[in-house]
Amino acid sequence: VGAVAASEMFYKLLIVVFLAVSLQGTPSDGQKKKETLLSEKVSQMMEWASKRAVIRMNGEKFRRLIRAPPRNYSVVIMFTALQPQRQCAVCKQADEEYQILANSWRYSNAFTNRIFFATVDFDEGSDVFQMLNMNSAPTFINFPAKGKPKRADTYELQVRGFAAEQLARWVADRTDVHIRVIRPPNYAGPLMLGLLLAFIGSLAYLRRNNLEFLFNKNVWAFSALVVLFQMTVHSNASFSFQSYIHGSSQAQFVAETHIVLLFNAAVTLGMVLLHEAATSDLDVGKRKIMCVAGIGLVVLFFSWLLSIFRAKYHGYPYSFLLG
Repeated sequence: VGAVAASEMFYKLLIVVFLAVSLQGTPSDGQKKKETLLSEKVSQMMEWASKRAVIRMNGEKFRRLIRAPPRNYSVVIMFTALQPQRQCAVCKQADEEYQILANSWRYSNAFTNRIFFATVDFDEGSDVFQMLNMNSAPTFINFPAKGKPKRADTYELQVRGFAAEQLARWVADRTDVHIRVIRPPNYAGPLMLGLLLAFIGSLAYLRRNNLEFLFNKNVWAFSALVVLFQMTVHSNASFSFQSYIHGSSQAQFVAETHIVLLFNAAVTLGMVLLHEAATSDLDVGKRKIMCVAGIGLVVLFFSWLLSIFRAKYHGYPYSFLLG
């Protein structure tokens, strides 16, 4: 009798364990709804991202797709004010770099639904600004896949600047998603090379009766340095020297000091040549050459100086030749 009772108890225990495991393995209605909602959110974000790399959001979209759980994806949002009446020049510049970053991610082979890029304009989502107690733009915030944004999830714009490369490093640090920034073709390099060749051609034409300078080793050495300088700048895909100029006014690279020094020296040399062309007793041909060379140095290197200044002091409205 005792053996029979023990056997019955054993089978009852097996049935209880089986039922418990079965019930535990079967998702509840709430879990199913949560998974369905998450799937709908991801599908919606992927659909928008397939149309444009930076998703435009208003208050309703922000609350539904970012603030409200569930969410298994990170969203980097640029809070900005791009409408003309806001007169936010730095917002436009930051938006251009942000678009480059988002497009680099959208069209890369590593693109997944782990992270999305979005923007909230003040005139379209002022309630979001109020919700987050924000009173400045542009501001970049990463909303992680789990939990609320931490202090490090707010990008330090004044320290790092808003170059796409700097934003990519910050994104990699916060989300472990590494983005290789690919910039659109830059025609400034070929244009400046063409101007340089035109200047050399004009110089040769003005001195067509005396071409002894073509056999001068110093001339060829200087020309080689110019070509190497041009190739170095062009290899960085920009004439703004982004690899050597810090993107913020709060810091400065060592190489940046030397670059600015050389540029100022070139502008000074151009002014000296213009003064000599106006006051010297040389023949007219040489004075013309000095005048053209002086104007070229002043225009080119002063334009570069303004470009560097704009890159460091975001929102500076003035430029010359080079944006």
